[in-house]
Amino acid sequence: MMDNRPEECSVCYNDYDDKQLRPRTLPCGHTFCSQCIDNAIKNGQLTCPSCRAEHAAKAATQFPINYGMEALIRKLKGIEVVPEKTLPAKTIKTSARGISKKLHSLVQEQKSSISTLITSCEEVLSQLGEYRGQLGDWKTHHLQLQDRLCALVKQNKSAMKLLELEDTSVVDMTTQGEEGKTQLQAMLGKLDPVNTLQEVDTTIDTAHEYKMKVEDWLQKCQELFPNVRTVHTSVKVQETISEALEMMTTETGATADPVHLGDSASSIMDKVQEITGEIPRKQLTVEDLRRMSEPVKRLVEAGRVLAVKRLVEAGRVLAVQEDQDGRRSARITLQDGQLYLHPLLRQPTPDHAHTLQESEVVGVLEPSCTLAFLDLGWAGSTRGRVTIRLTPDTPLARQFVLLCTGQRGHTYRNTKLLRVWGKGQPGEWVEGGDYESNDGEGGAPLLPDLQGQYRKSARAGAVLARWSPESPRSAQFIIITRDRQVGVHWSCVFGDVVSGLDVVRAAVNHSNIREVTVVDCGVVLPL
Repeated sequence: MMDNRPEECSVCYNDYDDKQLRPRTLPCGHTFCSQCIDNAIKNGQLTCPSCRAEHAAKAATQFPINYGMEALIRKLKGIEVVPEKTLPAKTIKTSARGISKKLHSLVQEQKSSISTLITSCEEVLSQLGEYRGQLGDWKTHHLQLQDRLCALVKQNKSAMKLLELEDTSVVDMTTQGEEGKTQLQAMLGKLDPVNTLQEVDTTIDTAHEYKMKVEDWLQKCQELFPNVRTVHTSVKVQETISEALEMMTTETGATADPVHLGDSASSIMDKVQEITGEIPRKQLTVEDLRRMSEPVKRLVEAGRVLAVKRLVEAGRVLAVQEDQDGRRSARITLQDGQLYLHPLLRQPTPDHAHTLQESEVVGVLEPSCTLAFLDLGWAGSTRGRVTIRLTPDTPLARQFVLLCTGQRGHTYRNTKLLRVWGKGQPGEWVEGGDYESNDGEGGAPLLPDLQGQYRKSARAGAVLARWSPESPRSAQFIIITRDRQVGVHWSCVFGDVVSGLDVVRAAVNHSNIREVTVVDCGVVLPL
């Protein structure tokens, strides 16, 4: 409907006008009439009727008018000069001389020129509206940064106050220590000249008193210093502020030279994006993720790479998948220079998030060296990441990827490790992967045929099917934690742990294996 009648609002189906139904563009790029936008705002939030993106909003007037749309509507309505055939007969007679035709041509030329300028003016006004929205976003970000800086200053003041209290305590104890030391030194001098029993008795009593006092002081020093809270707070605050200042200095230096803009005919927002390296939503690509590891030469390219990195680190890059039940999204994170794709979940989309299609992101995986990961946790915390290199071109490996990414709706996330076999013995292994019932009775296959050519192994770190490929529980897996005896091998091996085997072994030694959970999972994205 929107394609056939762009002059009407896709919500109320009324034609746009220049009053209550003026077209306004949301940050996600979709346009609706002012009245429908006002009606859709609930509790300071607006959900786009087209893409369901969430926007902070109080009134429709905060969104820019789509002047380009208004210009298009005027063209569609055919606002033109009245044709000559409708002119009165008197006018037609005048045109017979040839003068009126020239005048008419001049008038048409002027009208055409004015109409072109009006269209250009509306396009620039639309750009200015969008630019103003961007300026508003930047101001909001500056205020948020200012609040964070104020919080850092407050933390710094608190840390300094703790240090001052600690310093005062150290000064007091130093004074006491110096006094005790002086008394003991004086006592050494008094012990030499004693001649009578009474003098010895009195001097020793006094010396004992001084010794007890100094020993008590030594014990207090050991107990009081250093104050763990004071030292820990000071170090952490120093590290946090130093890192923030170092990052600020680095980024300021990286952008010290002004960017020389290219095409002067570029739009205002094109130039803004060229200066900042900011990436408009719907323009982020999988290729941008790839470029994060490539050397960049031009400042503009470096700016875009830095912008992508910031987006990923801020949790604003998601892989999304639409199905009959709605949208699911997966986080893309950056850790130690490596990108990770987490499982698809039904979760709110962060404000200003950039989305990529899950199929495109998964498409970058190299079948010959796919890496999956399981994050294990127990006792209320994540204990470590287990990275598994999957055997290429095997159905069980493909199924493992599906359950790590959640592409078929099911995932290993929040599943328990079920049991340990042969604990402490050669060939020790741990079992998990029941995504259905989490008790060992479920774990149905996601692929119709899991038969294939699989390796055998007797080495610790091998990952294999708990049951045979034709089993109704073939999604369950085993991780070997100790080498088997020579000559005895496991079959149906579809992967090997390349890092984190120590985490699996620590889980095996936990008092209750069923308290160990796969708190997160996913795949490593090659860069």
